[in-house]
Amino acid sequence: MAAAAVASGVAPVRARFLTSKEQFHAYLRARGEPSGGCEEEEEEEEKVKEEEEVGSCQSEPPAKRVKSEDLGQDGESREDAGAAEKEPAERKRARGQNKSRPCMKPKHYEQSRLCPSVTQGCVEKCYFGPRCRFLHDIGEYMAAKPADLGRSCVLFETFGKCIYGITCRFAQAHLGDGYQNIVNTDLAKQWEGKSLVRNNLSKELQHQLRKRKFSFRKADEYLRGLGKPHGDGGKGGKATERSTEEQEVSNCTTAQEGLGDGPECPALPEQGEDPKPDALQSRSPTAGEEASSVKTVGPLTDEDVIKLRSCEKKKLEIQGKLYLAPLTTCGNLPFRRICKRFGADVTCGEMAVCTNLLQGQSSEWALLKRHHTEDIFGVQLEGAFPDTMTKCAELLNQTIEVDFVDINVGCPIDLVYKKGGGCALMTRSNKFEQIVRGMNSLHGRSREQRYTRGADWDYIAECAKIASPMPLFGNGDILSYEDADRAMKMGVSGIMIARGALIKPWLFTEIKEQRHWDISSSERFDILKDFTNYGLEHWGSDTQGVEKTRKFLLEWLSFLCRYIPVGLLEHLPQKINERPPYYVGRDYLETLMASQNVDDWIRISELLLGAVPTNFTFLPKHKANSYR
Repeated sequence: MAAAAVASGVAPVRARFLTSKEQFHAYLRARGEPSGGCEEEEEEEEKVKEEEEVGSCQSEPPAKRVKSEDLGQDGESREDAGAAEKEPAERKRARGQNKSRPCMKPKHYEQSRLCPSVTQGCVEKCYFGPRCRFLHDIGEYMAAKPADLGRSCVLFETFGKCIYGITCRFAQAHLGDGYQNIVNTDLAKQWEGKSLVRNNLSKELQHQLRKRKFSFRKADEYLRGLGKPHGDGGKGGKATERSTEEQEVSNCTTAQEGLGDGPECPALPEQGEDPKPDALQSRSPTAGEEASSVKTVGPLTDEDVIKLRSCEKKKLEIQGKLYLAPLTTCGNLPFRRICKRFGADVTCGEMAVCTNLLQGQSSEWALLKRHHTEDIFGVQLEGAFPDTMTKCAELLNQTIEVDFVDINVGCPIDLVYKKGGGCALMTRSNKFEQIVRGMNSLHGRSREQRYTRGADWDYIAECAKIASPMPLFGNGDILSYEDADRAMKMGVSGIMIARGALIKPWLFTEIKEQRHWDISSSERFDILKDFTNYGLEHWGSDTQGVEKTRKFLLEWLSFLCRYIPVGLLEHLPQKINERPPYYVGRDYLETLMASQNVDDWIRISELLLGAVPTNFTFLPKHKANSYR
């Protein structure tokens, strides 16, 4: 194939692997077979050009499809751009999020859903009673159920029982006569009483939060000291300007011992909620259990009633460790398990909005879930006001197992920034000091930079000196062990890895072993298999769980396609802001994984999860803003 010219800002791929855009797509359409001749090549090129003219929403990467007339200065839609000054049309880039992308929830792909009481073998006791809108007739359900996706169920093989029973998309692996769910008793006994996923929201706690019956005694005491009305939710009411030197935020980084160990029977789902069982997940204690969580024997001593000083509190020892950054959408529990397996020392949940947590929103609490393999785990909170953040810290300290709380002071998204949260907190020092006294924010990338320009590591090094002896982690543009070594020489206590982990999760192994891993396409595909299995285990093996797993797999593939195999590079290492050119890999699968075409990502997902449902659509959440 003819080599294409490599422009500035493009990754240095060896000339013999380079190709043109038309030839790249023609190769994939031919399933890796050599082209039959010049005429066929010309026909393929014409087809590609025709598709470009049609402008199909799934024919090209999102960054190349966005219409300039629909974007504001920073790539947001016109209604979100406000009165921001407009850039010339030729300078507009795809930035931020695809806010107008089609939203098809996984549960919409299954029109007739079986009642959970039938799935769990309790037909005589339907959770919803006469109001139930789900099917109870197994024969009717089976007639409309899509075909199974495979003969092997990861839940049945791992745990000896699939809790999704007849609704499982791999049900033929564990269904007997009369649609009876088969159980491997010996294997199931090995998992009895074991808590695999912690920090679940119990129905009782959710009820207390929705009815505002949860006690925030410590938070209210702190807020009274600030002179701030504790019930205003951050709206109205101005905090006094006096110093908060004598005030102390309640310790929100030490987890309660002995919480979340007991198993819980599946809770009754409320109407309109996803009727999934909560098996294999531990429950969260409620406020009423707070007192009983600490056992006392004999009379109280001074140690029981005297409050610890800040210097006496247990410190988090994470210096020199590799920290997987909290990643919105892609930093889910299955992905964190992948990174943990490759050597990530510290993991953190996705950004959770504190006001949503205080309202007991199930979707927000799902971001706090912790797998038992995550030995050092934290949660990231986003908030803009002392009252909501302080209450949220007390809530989490009482109800979940967490080693630390990360306060988001770096998110550049408009939705967060305009409320005064994220990176806006760096300019609201009084509010930020009230949220957490004594913490100093430092961040190596400005909001205006987004991810187009390189992180300012000289600035981070200067901040590390000023912050000493307070530990400071640095992050930005780390995609190789050389980048990590260079970062550690800047005096930081450790490094945090974000986009680099999305592009190549084995980066943690490379850093610890100080080598470049020329990982094969089959090894990379095995990683995707593991993610798929983790996803089915976490989100479920029924239709809704399968499609949710597919959705997050596709989101991740929008980053994985940026990786260039080590053996194809002219020189090492690959830089995170260098755009991959069109190239043909060493085999068909390696080439397919390099495609930035949404249709090819869907094709990869079909190799793992079967054919997509009818009318399936996908557009990644994040636009491409990694290259200049």
